[in-house]
Amino acid sequence: MGASTLISRILGLIREGLLMARFGASPDLDIYFAAFRLPDFVYNILIAGGIVVAFLPLFSEVFHQDKEKAWQFTNNTLNVFLILLILLCLILFIFTPQLVKLIVPGFSVEQKFQTITLTRLMFLSPILLGLSSIFSSLLQYFHRFLAYGLCPIFYNLGIIFGILFLSPRWGILGVSLGVILGAVLHFLIQIPSAISCGFKYRAFLDWTDLKMKRTFILMVPRILGMAAHEINLIVITAIASMLSSGAITIFNFANNLQSMPVGILGVSFAIAAFPELTKTWAENKKKEFIDNFSITFKKILYLIVPISFLMFLFRQEIIEIISKIGLFILGSSQFDPLAVKLTAVSLGLFCLGLFAAALLPLILRAFFALKDTKTPTFVAILAVILNIILSITFVSLLAKESFLQIFLQKSFGLEAVKEIETLGLPLAFSISSIFQFFLLLILLQRKWKTLKILS
Repeated sequence: MGASTLISRILGLIREGLLMARFGASPDLDIYFAAFRLPDFVYNILIAGGIVVAFLPLFSEVFHQDKEKAWQFTNNTLNVFLILLILLCLILFIFTPQLVKLIVPGFSVEQKFQTITLTRLMFLSPILLGLSSIFSSLLQYFHRFLAYGLCPIFYNLGIIFGILFLSPRWGILGVSLGVILGAVLHFLIQIPSAISCGFKYRAFLDWTDLKMKRTFILMVPRILGMAAHEINLIVITAIASMLSSGAITIFNFANNLQSMPVGILGVSFAIAAFPELTKTWAENKKKEFIDNFSITFKKILYLIVPISFLMFLFRQEIIEIISKIGLFILGSSQFDPLAVKLTAVSLGLFCLGLFAAALLPLILRAFFALKDTKTPTFVAILAVILNIILSITFVSLLAKESFLQIFLQKSFGLEAVKEIETLGLPLAFSISSIFQFFLLLILLQRKWKTLKILS
């Protein structure tokens, strides 16, 4: 799992380097990243916050009792969510112009028009990834991590294909077409393994099924939490759209880079541990549950701390190397030295909360295995509120001469740079991540007095 994720993240670096070189910190890339907001909203609230959270624990429970009913439940889930995703994306497709005006109030009329076009195109992505996520849950249950791990690899290959071969003709639209190609590959690569596990598609649809009702009951609190998180990113995008050109791009590049170790360590370990956590809790093996969680927690922690330190120390070199990847492949680069500097500092600020971001996926899945989605939802909402407040406050402070502005300028050698408001966004993000991590850990500790994570 970790190896496949590493390959995917390396491809992600190549993708980022190509985007840097092809477009630079430009309005085009600001449009591209802003166009993800609504499709990502659908994906995260209905898929990452819904299907992924609810399906696997219930499938595990049913499969343990009756395999035939488990496959029937799978087909019902597949068909129900396909209908829901199409309906939701269709509604958002209609109201995209009005929503884009709220998401990027600082964009020009032409930029808003382009954002609307790309957003509508990329609504195909959550539909494909929604179906794919159900197969992903099956592969996790049956420990088919190789096929599951290939998904993000092919997704990134699709985007890279769009950058190299479609963007020269169609510009940023070509990159968006690459995103759709990547989503198609993400879906198709899992089907053979799912079939080998016993899956057979049936046109079965039953909205009144009790297991489906339980799925929605488990989903609702988590959807609220994920919706809050997505609203947080929308607010960040709206704030960044009113800053200097390239602010959205710089934030997203730094965010994508800090998510590399989170994906390789935090998400990979959490995904690998989730089936066992679900099984041991369903079978009332509480000691095994606690042991699995504690061991995985310590593995992630002992790896992420030194990585965070090294990323912070070599942040400038990391960004320079990535920008040169695109330069090497394309022969030229539009990513200027100032953009490199600001992206490097943003990455450094993200590193402050990297340990928390890497451990959150495991802690969240521990709550999900217990079928407790309310607690992490409540904490997520609090963290989002804190993030929004801090983002607005920090951006305001960095827009004028203040203690925070002087401190960041002296700490990161930015005395000659006047517009550093963008740095308030990753700083706020890190602080809110640390807050969410410690609060969830305290609440999880209260559930078991015997939980000794670091012993």
